[in-house]
Amino acid sequence: MPILPSTYQRPPAYLFNGHLETIVPSLLRKVTGVDYIREKIHTPDGDFLNLDWSKVGGEKLLILSHGLEGDSRRHYALGLVKIFNQQGIDVLVWNNRTCGGEINLKPILYHHGSSYDLDTVVSHVLGQSSYREIFLSGVSMGGAQTLKYLGEKGTDLPIQITRAAVYSAPCNLASSAATLKLRSNLFYKNRFLGKLKKKLEAKAVQFPDLIDLDLLRNVQDFDTFDTQFTAKLHGFKDAADFYKSVSADNWMGEIAIPALIINALNDPLLGPECYPTKLAESRSTIFLEMPRRGGHTGFLLKEQEFTFGEFRILEFLNEV
Repeated sequence: MPILPSTYQRPPAYLFNGHLETIVPSLLRKVTGVDYIREKIHTPDGDFLNLDWSKVGGEKLLILSHGLEGDSRRHYALGLVKIFNQQGIDVLVWNNRTCGGEINLKPILYHHGSSYDLDTVVSHVLGQSSYREIFLSGVSMGGAQTLKYLGEKGTDLPIQITRAAVYSAPCNLASSAATLKLRSNLFYKNRFLGKLKKKLEAKAVQFPDLIDLDLLRNVQDFDTFDTQFTAKLHGFKDAADFYKSVSADNWMGEIAIPALIINALNDPLLGPECYPTKLAESRSTIFLEMPRRGGHTGFLLKEQEFTFGEFRILEFLNEV
């Protein structure tokens, strides 16, 4: 499909660059009025996933995947839950392993390529419900997981899943990871690393011989972290092998349903290869929208409860 023009113009005036557009909503935005019912399901490898449901008796369901070190309580998840619930659509936000307030059982965490857990969630939903239509969405890392899952399934995707939409999605993981080396992105690097280190410290309590805590405490960058921990825990050679092996754009060409990608051009956490323009131009199922503004998971609108990303995803997924 041709690349879509975006109707998003600009955020409120006080958010005058991509960093403020990213950080202010992440730290200060509050979405109220969402109540979850939690369900714990088992994974094929003997672990569990926590699913948070917000049901309004709808015939349609949105399955949402959250971002790196996020969970179902992040502002972008709550915003999508609330806006879809208002339209009579049930929402399920699944928490990646070790996210959502509980450490998982296996000696692994989660990552951008953990589409196998999304597959477990979808299979569970199909086995215990009768929704007329299912949408998939994801934000940031969750967007990459969603795109990878859709491409892996291709034409074998369950027929109940009809459309998908993601935003701030690192379509090329190596390109996105490279942005965390920039001096201007030191805040994000330290924030993510600090949270992930705490997760691994908890894993070290479960598995005393699994984690070199002295090495972990001295890690200062993601290349080292992903080589020494992410890659080793999940069966990859090193950081470069991990990034290359799980990157969503390896599979996106096989996506068989309409899928919208909204990636802001001033997103500080997306590198050039995260804007799949050639793929969008050559595939009828890929819709790429690249607003000039928005930051990473930002897209605030002046005096609006919901963001442009939330309005746009609702609009796209509800198209006939």
